[in-house]
Amino acid sequence: MAEWHARVGVAVEQKLEAEREQLPLWLPVAVLAGIAAWFVLPDERSWGAALLALGAVACSGAAFARGGRLSVVLAGGALAMMIGLGLVWWRAERVAAPVLARPVIASFSGTVERVEPLPARELVRVTIAPAPDAGLPPRVRVNLGQVDAPAGLGRGAVVRMRARLMPPPEAALPGAYDYARVAWFDGVGATGRAFAPVEVLRAGEGGSRLRERLSRHVESRLEGSAGGIAAALATGDVGAITEEDAEAMRRAGLAHLLSVSGLHITAVVAATMLVTLRLLALSPWLALNLRLPLVAAGAGAVAAIGYTWLTGAQVPTIRSCVAALLVLAAIAMGREALTLRLVAVGALLVMLVWPESVAGPSFQLSFAAITAIVALHEHPRVRAWFGPHEEEWARRLGRSVASLLLTGIAVELALMPIAVFHFHKAGLYGALANIFAIPFTTFVVMPLEALALLLDGVGLGGPVWWLTGHAIAALLGLSRWIADLPGAVAALPAMPTESFALMTGGGLWVALWRTRWRRWGAAPVLAGAVWAIATPAPDLLVTGDGRHVALRLGDGRLAMLRDRTGDYVRDMLAENGGVDGEPLLLAEQAEAACNRDMCVAEVGGRRVAATRSAYLMPIDQVVALCRSVDIIVSERRLPRTCAPKWLKLDRPALERSGGVAVELAAGRVVTTRRPGDRHPWRTGRWRMLPPRSSPGRRAPSQL
Repeated sequence: MAEWHARVGVAVEQKLEAEREQLPLWLPVAVLAGIAAWFVLPDERSWGAALLALGAVACSGAAFARGGRLSVVLAGGALAMMIGLGLVWWRAERVAAPVLARPVIASFSGTVERVEPLPARELVRVTIAPAPDAGLPPRVRVNLGQVDAPAGLGRGAVVRMRARLMPPPEAALPGAYDYARVAWFDGVGATGRAFAPVEVLRAGEGGSRLRERLSRHVESRLEGSAGGIAAALATGDVGAITEEDAEAMRRAGLAHLLSVSGLHITAVVAATMLVTLRLLALSPWLALNLRLPLVAAGAGAVAAIGYTWLTGAQVPTIRSCVAALLVLAAIAMGREALTLRLVAVGALLVMLVWPESVAGPSFQLSFAAITAIVALHEHPRVRAWFGPHEEEWARRLGRSVASLLLTGIAVELALMPIAVFHFHKAGLYGALANIFAIPFTTFVVMPLEALALLLDGVGLGGPVWWLTGHAIAALLGLSRWIADLPGAVAALPAMPTESFALMTGGGLWVALWRTRWRRWGAAPVLAGAVWAIATPAPDLLVTGDGRHVALRLGDGRLAMLRDRTGDYVRDMLAENGGVDGEPLLLAEQAEAACNRDMCVAEVGGRRVAATRSAYLMPIDQVVALCRSVDIIVSERRLPRTCAPKWLKLDRPALERSGGVAVELAAGRVVTTRRPGDRHPWRTGRWRMLPPRSSPGRRAPSQL
């Protein structure tokens, strides 16, 4: 046994020695793993125990290091994980702020921090810092009807309003979007809807007005979603894009074009550098006495920072700007412009400043895409295929198209698990769509829009805006065509976290190593993919408030309990149920018997009952019904004598469990709230009671 251990140790040391140039790339991966561990582990005891265990591993590795790389890797990896876990824990405590304990209608005054127009929804989203005497959290976010937004509503404005506020909602179903977590790190303690009229006590001022004016100007030049897409490219404002067109772009795999990210920053920096080089090269003295590429890189850096500020300086944009600045720094130092080490440094910087971003799809999608691109084109065989060749233009064009196609396929494969994990959908034709859409947006749409904005300064932008509108119409036409193709989207139910972790770890193993043992990463990737695909879709979905229920019919379709349900809830039920399309109405199905107050259905060999109105039923009828069904669901508190054969999901039970997904055949129940979960947005530690309702208004308990 000792001899076998020795041989294994020697083999591992040899592998690590062969990969010594790649070892630094695993430092940000270890930090990421530590951050992820904090989100997965439930409470302070677990976090503390993990820190102690990692500290023991680090100390052991340092103590028993004998010049080998394995001990150094273990010690360094454990230390990096400690940094990641401790950093996100510290960050969660640092941003801690009171959160509203229950819904309330309140009148208050406050200072506007941010205004986000959403023309397509005819809304304006406003983030406000209420006055200290309002008795509200220090930051609230409300929606206001577009027609009710008063003049002077801008950043820095002091306003007085009346609004219905509620705590930031947690995930309504297992695997759904958890706004409570996002709001915690944003410092938002309440969200809701403001009522007209909103009174402006002091008009707003601030740098955001330039962005807003530019967005409104662009939207005035192009109607509908074309104006919204043009505004998104210029300022990052996506509020004017209709939901239908936004959904078409998501289904076609082109939604990344709507958020200011690496593509847009790269286009701005490249255009700035090209123009700067061409203009400076016109002077022979400058060309002979200055390092023009260095000057152009400086101009590109200024353009990147300015564009980031103009588009609102959101975290994804800042992340892209940091990456662009690192590339420009490499150019200035005469190093290779884009390498995996550069990507690793960018990821590490982002995690050190915003460790919570690791849990969001934006961070994962952007770094997965750039890692896949760089790792693919660093491969010797790919470099040999698509590197510079002395050949005729037709073959060179064909080689470029093949390179784009291969890159698109690699990116789609890298992004698909992330898209399925967060959105439960993945576009199947995105690689093909992006072959046209990315170069078309970069070299046609954005230059035309920039030229139109420049010519607007002298009143000559009209013809160029006409061309821009037709270019964007072509992009939208491609999106709609791809979105309508059969099988354009693969829908899966909520993916187990373990399968996502397997695919992520295996993908990183394939991307970051260079020797043949990188192929070992295919095993966890395949295992995670099979696990995700084999995970059965839930037969019963219940939101955390008990109001919305969806049942899976015998033909695999979903049917929802309530006839009147908002678009968001319908989409959420369909996505988490692994269905591409809207759910049906349960009352119209042969499997169910429904009246105004109740539905009873036979699903998967189980009898399920659910209340669907606020009217109370006679208690003897409720008790009798409970005894005859396997599962009963209600948004109300059911009597104690109500004892179904298996599950009782009434208001007290759902307050403990949150949203519920049930697989009937296996008897598996998954809940939104895990037992013992002590993450700060889950506990009542930071809950604050809302102010009392004014006379003549409904009390919070009556809402």
